Amino acid sequence: MTKAEFLEKVSEDERIGSKKAAADAVDAVLEAITDTLTGGGEVNFTGFGKFHVAMRSERQGVNPRTGERITIAGGKVPRSRPVPR
Repeated sequence: MTKAEFLEKVSEDERIGSKKAAADAVDAVLEAITDTLTGGGEVNFTGFGKFHVAMRSERQGVNPRTGERITIAGGKVPRSRPVPR
């Protein structure tokens, strides 16, 4: 499902009312999650899932143009984990 399809689905809910309101609500939720993860926190929606920041370690890769082996830097990446059924 794309963001546009998701917004269409949310805008059909009688509590939202319009596509503009749906877009504003979805953008606000995504910004809040992003801000929390950027600050090192985690977001837990009971019954849905958890968003958190994980550390990715340094790894080896290959430059596709030259075939040269390169080291890809590690760093922080966002992750989500759904609630198990």
